[in-house]
Amino acid sequence: MVFMRANAHPDCHQPQGKSVKQVEAAVIGTGWCGGIRAETLSRSALCDRLHICEIKPDRLAEMKALTKPATATLDYQDIVKNDAIKVVYICTTPEHTHFPITRDCLKAGKHVLLEKPIAMELWEADELIALAKRHGVKFTIGYSQRFNTKFAYAKKKISDGTLGTVSAIVVSRNIARGLGKKIGTRVKLSPVVMESTHDLDFVFWLLEPARPVRVYSQGAYGTMKAINGSYDVMWSIVTMDNGMVVTIGGGWSLPESYHNYCSTWVEIHGTEGSLVLDDTHRDNWLNTVSDGTRFPMSTMPGEQVDHVFAGQMGPETIHFLEACILDKPPMVSPESARRVMETYLAADLSADRNEAIDLPLTNETMAAISDATAKVKL
Repeated sequence: MVFMRANAHPDCHQPQGKSVKQVEAAVIGTGWCGGIRAETLSRSALCDRLHICEIKPDRLAEMKALTKPATATLDYQDIVKNDAIKVVYICTTPEHTHFPITRDCLKAGKHVLLEKPIAMELWEADELIALAKRHGVKFTIGYSQRFNTKFAYAKKKISDGTLGTVSAIVVSRNIARGLGKKIGTRVKLSPVVMESTHDLDFVFWLLEPARPVRVYSQGAYGTMKAINGSYDVMWSIVTMDNGMVVTIGGGWSLPESYHNYCSTWVEIHGTEGSLVLDDTHRDNWLNTVSDGTRFPMSTMPGEQVDHVFAGQMGPETIHFLEACILDKPPMVSPESARRVMETYLAADLSADRNEAIDLPLTNETMAAISDATAKVKL
């Protein structure tokens, strides 16, 4: 199906009257992130018909009213069985639902964007990657921080040689404890898995083709220990195969100052210069009598602000739609997401053992991680 562009602007690169391809897309799981993606798709001319799936009837009704989808269902199999749907965004929680739903969609020949984590176990990630290749469909993971303009600028300055040879990168990310508690009550995953995973992804992207070869991690307990036994903060040192060192800290115990507030500081040091990125979101302050100080537009995925989207997830959502329509590779490969997964699993094991863990994981370390995972499930 095509959309005819009427009255195209004369400066537009696309010739007037040329058709624009459209596809039918679906969002499975319309909570916070899924809601953002569904609303973004509902506003895009590239999405011919939108379909949504949500297991909570009240939320489904709310999103149906907001996005005016072609169909709205409580059962994701309705999405899987609909051959007209070509692109699916999987935004479900808890995280153990990611594998079976993604598996079914890939088997049905649909392109899939899956929110992180790619899977709960490495063999699940491997199976999903194999399925995508077997069925010739695109498969990517929602690492939206690559669409942060500050990090894109860092990529440019490293690639064009401005910083010379990079020797070290330091990232500190902290989120408000309200979001930490929300995550912690649904699943026992550490800060390195749920927060630092974004930083591992974009840092590995910045440093390509370097690969991680060793991880040493430490964690500290605080408010989250009573909720699910997890650390409040974790710091991980990752050594790359070319000698570069990456230090990443992630925590989720900031006092509440704004709903889902996120604060990030990045330092990149090279032989010819250094780049400091302030992504603490302190450039917009709202102070009211009723609520005190708030930091609007400070969430990790971003948010809709009237007619524009402030943040990364909106552009990321459209990027994947365009990648499918134009048959181009998406920004994040599933293989790179698996590499991030292997690194944060090693970080968890390192904190538990109080020793460095080599990458790739050996049979012994993979068995240790499997045993630790089994204990968490008990």
